[in-house]
Amino acid sequence: MGSTRFRREPTNADIFVGVVGIFLFLSLPFVVVGIRSFPTTTSTGDLLMSSQADEFLGFTEAPEYRNGVECSNNTIHVAMTLDSEYLRGSIAAIHSVLRHASCPENVYFHVITAEFDPASPRVLTRLIRSTFPSLTFKLYIFREDTVLNLISSSIRVALENPLNYARNYLGEILDPDVNRVIYLDSDVVLVDDIQKLWSIELKNNRVIGAPEYCHANFTKYFTDTFWSDPVMSRVFESKPKRPCYFNTGVMVMDMGKFRKGNYRKKIEKWMEIQRKKRIYDLGSLPPFLLVFGGEIEPIDHRWNQHGLGGDNVKGSCRSLHSGPVSLLHWSGKGKPWVRLDERRPCPLDYLWQPYDLHHLKSQHQPLDSFIF
Repeated sequence: MGSTRFRREPTNADIFVGVVGIFLFLSLPFVVVGIRSFPTTTSTGDLLMSSQADEFLGFTEAPEYRNGVECSNNTIHVAMTLDSEYLRGSIAAIHSVLRHASCPENVYFHVITAEFDPASPRVLTRLIRSTFPSLTFKLYIFREDTVLNLISSSIRVALENPLNYARNYLGEILDPDVNRVIYLDSDVVLVDDIQKLWSIELKNNRVIGAPEYCHANFTKYFTDTFWSDPVMSRVFESKPKRPCYFNTGVMVMDMGKFRKGNYRKKIEKWMEIQRKKRIYDLGSLPPFLLVFGGEIEPIDHRWNQHGLGGDNVKGSCRSLHSGPVSLLHWSGKGKPWVRLDERRPCPLDYLWQPYDLHHLKSQHQPLDSFIF
């Protein structure tokens, strides 16, 4: 476009510089950030994904968060999923963890992406490194065919995404030496120090810790087919305590016990039954309730102020539950980045906005009084 604008014919010097520039470029080694091993050959699909890189990389670099003098070398392991649809939410979640962590350099992120996501692993790795240059993380690829044949239709199509089921396979996905992990959904932000959540003790040989909501109607998470079956409906009778609803978007997990107890197979067993008898309607949550209900280490409700995305149909606005808040969770249909972009935000969506690093955030009017 430069030659058209100025209407100048290239000189011999211009041609010489151009040739030298091309030679130097071609002589440089091709550098790729390694994530296990990926083919270097490109198909048409790969080229299309590369051309979309600017869209995925439209994030501002986060501030550099460093440890204080009193930090130890203890690592806090956090597992999250990352895909092109919830990309903005995941980046905001990571940002919130680092922003409020007393020892941010101790946080190690295990990032799980789908094998056939439109954003390639290279693009996602480049995105994370450019947004959080000092972040310690590892990217894992979840093979969607692992679970595709076990997924049944849900009340909302988004709940059928195979990546939602990656938490079932954390025992196999994560490195064997990861014995404890905090699992977080992509639509959360922390407003407290993650070290407090990490320090929670899982008592009585329990595998998972999570906030429980015993006032919720537990029976509604399963169909009449389930409750009318004389065998299935008795599954909770042997539990050490009455089962209560818990949300799988925030869990402290003992991965050693998870692997040893073969909980992946126990979850898959219920998914296989669901394919035959339709015993629930709500995606990946009910199998966890069936396996772990009544055996959860209760965590303070402040660590999962869930439901801020409204219900699974309308996604209407919600208010906070009573009590202190350490983590906000936009579970449900409505997501804060979508509602903000569409200029129809709910009041609590402005609590998410300070952690948004995407360039589109400048279009919204922040409510500074809401910043934690």
